[in-house]
Amino acid sequence: MLTRATDSGDGRTGDCETGRIDAFLALLARTAPLDVSTGVLLAIAGIALALSIPRATWQYFGLFTTLVHELGHAVAGILTGRTVHGIRIRRNHSGEALSSGRGTLGPVISGVFGYPAPAIVGAAQLWSVVNGFTAVALFAGGVTLVLTLLVIRNLFGVLVVLASAAASAALWFFATPQLQGYALLALGTALLIGSVRGLITVVAVHVRHRERLSTSDAYLLARRTGIPSPFWLLLFAAIISGCVVVAAQAFLSR
Repeated sequence: MLTRATDSGDGRTGDCETGRIDAFLALLARTAPLDVSTGVLLAIAGIALALSIPRATWQYFGLFTTLVHELGHAVAGILTGRTVHGIRIRRNHSGEALSSGRGTLGPVISGVFGYPAPAIVGAAQLWSVVNGFTAVALFAGGVTLVLTLLVIRNLFGVLVVLASAAASAALWFFATPQLQGYALLALGTALLIGSVRGLITVVAVHVRHRERLSTSDAYLLARRTGIPSPFWLLLFAAIISGCVVVAAQAFLSR
């Protein structure tokens, strides 16, 4: 009798766990693409511009863009077999991602995917929403932010990650699927604009503020590889432009 009772209890527990897994997977299932009217699309574009252009808002949203920039370095490093030791985000929108590993290709690939990272993430978010994968994009972003806490090495950086994770959690738990889609469209567009803004800034460093060259990924890549900085700046521009094209095509193909 005890054996039968135990089997019955385990079965109920198993059914309950299976039900929870099925319910969670249902949340991540592909849905119908978000229907965005022209008026709503213009409003979303306005919100994105308001986040990424005025200095009053950029001083805050730019910190998130910097976080994505540094995560681009870190993720590219991990994918090439490097070990990430820490990420720092500072109030002046500067940051660093420290990693180590063997080989010469890893540091180069890691160095390339800083400035384009916000554009890559932004284009991915726009594509996900347009194709019905809003929940997947939101969940992946939230998990990434939580994991980032493991490698943040300064208090201000922790605050930036916590604020970003809190916003992601609020959307996940409290927003309707439609509102989630609108939010990711605005965020993705703002990241694309922020990536272009970052590219313009680093080009200005090479043209007008050469005393700050040590802060430029293109300069650091040039020193590491011997390939001149303009090549790396053009590569950044090509990747960012490609992301803008992908995002635009996602909307045009609706």
